[in-house]
Order: sequence, then C-alpha cells, then structure tokens
Amino acid sequence: MSSFSILVGKLVRSASKLRGGGSALPGLVVEKIDPDFIRRTLADLPLGVAVVSGTNGKTTTTKMVVELLESQGLKVFTNRTGSNFTRGVAAALLGEVNLRGRLDADIAVLELDEAHAVHFVKLIQPRYSLLLNVLRDQLDRFGEIDKTTRLLEQIARATTQTVVLNREDPRVAGIAESLNGQRAVYFGLDASLRSTFPNDDEMRGSLAEALAATQEADVVLQRVSETEADFLVDGETRTSGLKLRGVYNIFNAAAALAFARSIKGEDLDSDALFEALANVEPAFGRGESLTVNGQPLELVLVKNPSGFRLGLKSFAAHGYSTMIAINDNYADGRDMSWLWDVDFESLAEGGVDVVSGVRAYDMALRLKYDDVPVRTIEPDITDGLKRFIKDSPGVPMRIFCTYTAMLAVRRELSKITKVEVVS
Repeated sequence: MSSFSILVGKLVRSASKLRGGGSALPGLVVEKIDPDFIRRTLADLPLGVAVVSGTNGKTTTTKMVVELLESQGLKVFTNRTGSNFTRGVAAALLGEVNLRGRLDADIAVLELDEAHAVHFVKLIQPRYSLLLNVLRDQLDRFGEIDKTTRLLEQIARATTQTVVLNREDPRVAGIAESLNGQRAVYFGLDASLRSTFPNDDEMRGSLAEALAATQEADVVLQRVSETEADFLVDGETRTSGLKLRGVYNIFNAAAALAFARSIKGEDLDSDALFEALANVEPAFGRGESLTVNGQPLELVLVKNPSGFRLGLKSFAAHGYSTMIAINDNYADGRDMSWLWDVDFESLAEGGVDVVSGVRAYDMALRLKYDDVPVRTIEPDITDGLKRFIKDSPGVPMRIFCTYTAMLAVRRELSKITKVEVVS
C-alpha cells in the first residue's frame, strides 16, 4: 500500500505543479488513501520530530531553525511551503521520499497551525516543540484566546523531551505548569525591549502579571538595530549581523536560537550557529524584498494588531510608496475588527498610495480615522497592484498584506520579476 500511495501522491504532485498550484492537494490525496503515511515516514528519524507553533511568526522561525540546524551538520526535512496543516506536511514529504518511503533526514522541523498541530501530535509525538505566542489572531476560527492557549498546551503535553516557551507571553510561559516531566526552556527579552513587544494583555490594557521576572531564559534578545542584534547566551553577549528585516523577526531569532540549542545539546558549534543566523533570508512574504522596475518592493505579512504594529515600526514609511492589501478569506480570518487596534499615524505624512483586497473599503475607513490620506481604493488586487507599480516610478515600494492577499500579490509579481518559487 505504501509504495502505491507514494506513487499516486507523486503523480498528483507533478500534475499540480504543471497547473501552477495546489501544493497541499497531493497531501490530501495521500491522507485519504494511506492515513498512516506521515507517521510511518517520520517515525524512524534519528532525532525525531520538532514542531513550531503559535499564532505569529511560525514560518520565519521554522526557516531559521532549519538553517541553524543545518549549520550543525544535520539533514533537516521541513514543510517549507508554509502549508501548515497535516496535508501540507504530507505534500512536502512526497517531494522528499523515494518510492519505498525512505526519507533521508536526521530530523523533521515542522511549522504547524495551532489547531492542526493537535491532530498531528496524535499521529506522532514530537520530541521537541517551540511555542511562540498567543495573540488575538483569527478568533473566528479558534475562538477566544484561552482556547488557543489550550491548543498549544496539548502540543506541549504530547512532546516527549523539550518544550521551548516564550517567557514574555504569560499564557505561553504558563504552559510549563501543565508539563509532565518534559524539560522547559525559555527565550526572552531584555527589560529594555519589553515595551517594544507587548503581549496581548498589555496591548489591550490588561493588568495581567507577566512571568518574565521569575524565569531564566536560555537566550535573551538584548539589543536590536537595523542591521544587527545582541543576544545573551550562556552569560555572554553575542552580536549577530542580520539579513532579516523587522523587529518581530529578530525576536523570532531568539526563539530559533533557543530551539536549535535545545535540539543540538552539548555537541553545539556556537560560532557556526551565529554565522548561519547572520545569513538567514526572510521567508517568503515576511519582509521579502523583490525588484520591480529597478526598485525594491518589500512584502510585509500582517495577521493581527501586534504584527501590524511591529511591521509599521520596523519599516519606516519615509521614502517609500505604500500599498495595503486586506483580504478576509478563511486563511486570513474573517473578523477584521482587529485593524482598529492598530495605530496608523506613522503613515499620515506620506499617505497610502493604494488600498486593495476584499476589505479595501474597511481599511480605507480605518486609515481615515487616523488622518492617513488614501490616493486609490481598488478592491481587485491585480488591478490595484498594477496601479501601485505604475504610480511609483523610481521609488522604493512596500506592501502590507494579509496572507491570501500576499499570495495573490506574489502570483502577479511572478509575471514581471523573479519571485522565489515555493513548491
């Protein structure tokens, strides 16, 4: 059965690529005809499975963890498409296994959606898990924020060895209390940076107590600049240059460092680890920089108020043309009321050139309340993008976009410039 299911899955995968999409479709097919495919394929990896989950930062953090572990000489399998449901993992496996189901890897590092991770850990228990944060993201899908916390708690309890937690998020840090003998490791922030990265309670004016003062972190982000950051590791400050853009990605780097250190253990080459960190490029759509008409065009994914706030803080508006594309499809979350929790005043001086997407008019209304001028409202993303590029000759460009809007923008940009293909 296994060889047959793999052959069918590979054929579907090839057909999907020829048609220009459907990255998760082959995984869905294999799940139907061979439900044990994922468990059977991953069960014998020497270092097992490592899971990355949370509401924000999974894709970039997973990419960092993979490259950090590869710097340590490990062969790493990952679901690099960003399709973080179990069918996405299955689809990625089909691209790597041979027809006998053999996967040439030491460890699997998997980005998993919070709810689907709970189903995944019932198939195969991860040896390691990294839990990033709990933010009010896509509440129409997962319900209230405490439900999301419980989902992450189930991932942690299913983990067999080490759980790495965000010390600065009280809900995530509190998961340690529910562990049954697993080792808890933390990543965190220097006190001088905590106001830059508010947790959900702080953003909403809650007086909830953080656990940061009581937990010692394995990796602490001490300082951030545009091109480098300082990390406190083993009592020593390590400075690393960075190709990553955005302060939120740099906090994710602290998470990735703590996770890689936990997985590699004593046999760690710290110099190689930081050298690899300095060379990590942004994940697609997460501060990704493309070139259009000889000018840089940056894509910044926004999913919730914290991410949008930090995106606006990380990328100065001066000197850039700006477009915002907001969709409310299932993968984005249907409830866009969180846009009212974002302060857009930094865009007031230069304004926004184009607002696009399904919720273009809602976004334009929100900007009006912060006295941000909007030059064009065009709900159709293809037309909006063309107008944006046409009206920005000789000027660097930046697009803030929700997930499905980002996919649509990248698809259109691939017709006129080099865009990383995610297969």
